[in-house]
Amino acid sequence: MVKVAVYLVAFYLVYAIMLSRDTSYSRNRVFILLSLALALIFPFITLQTIKPLNIQFFGKFLSEVFITASSNGTKTLNSGSPGAGLLQTVYSIYIIGVIVFVIKLLIDLLNLLFLIIRHKDEGSRIIRFHGFNTSGFSAVGYIFINSRLSPEEAGEIIRHEQNHLKQNHFIDIIFIEFIKAFQWFNPVVYLFNRSLRAIHEYLADQECLSSGVPVVNYQNLLLSQVFKSKAFNLTNSFSNPSLIKKRMVMMTKKRTSALANAKMLIVIPVIGVVFLAISAYREIPRSSVKQIVPVLASQTPSSTESKSELMPPPPPPPPTQSSENKVIAVKEKVKGEITEEAETAPFVVVEEMPMFPGGNDALLKYIAENTNYPEASKEKNINGRVVIRFCVTANGSVSMISVLKSVAPELDAEAMRVVKTLPLFQPGRQGGKAVPVWYMVPITFSLK
Repeated sequence: MVKVAVYLVAFYLVYAIMLSRDTSYSRNRVFILLSLALALIFPFITLQTIKPLNIQFFGKFLSEVFITASSNGTKTLNSGSPGAGLLQTVYSIYIIGVIVFVIKLLIDLLNLLFLIIRHKDEGSRIIRFHGFNTSGFSAVGYIFINSRLSPEEAGEIIRHEQNHLKQNHFIDIIFIEFIKAFQWFNPVVYLFNRSLRAIHEYLADQECLSSGVPVVNYQNLLLSQVFKSKAFNLTNSFSNPSLIKKRMVMMTKKRTSALANAKMLIVIPVIGVVFLAISAYREIPRSSVKQIVPVLASQTPSSTESKSELMPPPPPPPPTQSSENKVIAVKEKVKGEITEEAETAPFVVVEEMPMFPGGNDALLKYIAENTNYPEASKEKNINGRVVIRFCVTANGSVSMISVLKSVAPELDAEAMRVVKTLPLFQPGRQGGKAVPVWYMVPITFSLK
C-alpha cells in the first residue's frame, strides 16, 4: 500500500500542475482513472537486474549484531530494531481504518437501495424524495429529485443528472471509493476524489449547455442551490456547494486546444523515475550472461605465409551451412541457460519480505545468542565486522551463504556457522507467489 501511495502522489502532481486547469474534461477523467489503475498495477511489476559489483547494497540489510568478548566469557549485544512494536501498532491502525471505510461504503450503498425500494415508481428511473437538504443526485442508474422543487427546476436537474448516468460516472465513484478505503491514510486520494467529482460535474454541465440551455439561466439555477448539501457520499450531487463556484468559472472559460494534450507526456519521465526507485528487483547472476564463442574460428583454414609483410592476410571463407547450424545451436543453448537461471535467481526487493519467526528482533537475538567468539581470534586479538549474505529460499530455508566482508577465517567461519543454523523463515512473496530473497547481516566481533 505504501508503493501505491507513492505512485498516487506522483500522478497527482502531474495532474495538478499540468492538467487541472484545462477544459479537456474527458481527457482529465481518463487520466485520473488510468492513474488510479496504474498505481495499483505498478507495484506488482518486477525488474530484472544484473548483479552489481558492489552487492552489499542489494537485499534486505539487517541491523548489526555485536559479539563482545571479555575475561568472564562472551557477552552478546544486538542492535535490533526498536520500532518493531510501533510498526505492528501502525499496521493495526491501518487495518481498523480499512474496516471502517469499507463498512461506511456498504452502509451508503444499502441506504441508496432502501431509498429506491421505498420510493420507486414502476417503469421509472426517477425517484422523488423529501427530507434531505439537497436538490437532486444520481446513483446506481437512478435519478433522485427533491419533491419540493418546481417543475422547471426539476426538469433542468433531471437533464443534468441524466448526463451523469449516460457517462457512467457512478462506476468511477465506486472505483475511487474502493481505493480510498485502502488508502484512507493518503491525503492525495482525497484530492483525486475531489478532482474526479469536479470533472463529472463539468462534463454534465457541458452537455446541458451544448443542448441549448442559456448559460445565465443555468448559472442562476446553480446559485439557487448554494445552501443545499450532499445527501450521500456515493452520488453525483447537483447541489454540491463546494463546486458551484468552480463550475460557474469553467462554463465561461476558453476551451483548451488539442495541442495541450501533449502535456500528458510529462507523466512518462516522472513515473519512470518513481518506477525505477521503488519497484521490486530480481537479480540475474553475471554467470548467466555468457558470451557466445564463435565456432567458425576453429573451422577457418590456416593461410599460407605471405611473401611480403605488407600484404594483408586473405579473408576467411564464408561459413558453411553446418557451421551456421552450430552457431544457432550454441545461441539456443545459452538462451536456455540464461532463462533458466533468471527464473530461479533470488530477488533483492519484493512486495512481502521473508519473515523470521518472531520478526527481525527475534532473528537478531537468535544470531547474537548462538554466536561464540572463537578462542583463536581472542588469543590473536582479532576483531572486526563480518558481513554475511544468504538467500531465504521459496520454502523458507537458508542457502547460498557467503562472506561479503571478511575479517579472519575463524570469525568468518563462526558467522557462517550461525547463519546455517537459522530455522525456517516465512518465505517472501512477489505477486502472491513464494520467491527466494537475498538477506545480509553484519556481525561485529569486538574485544574489551
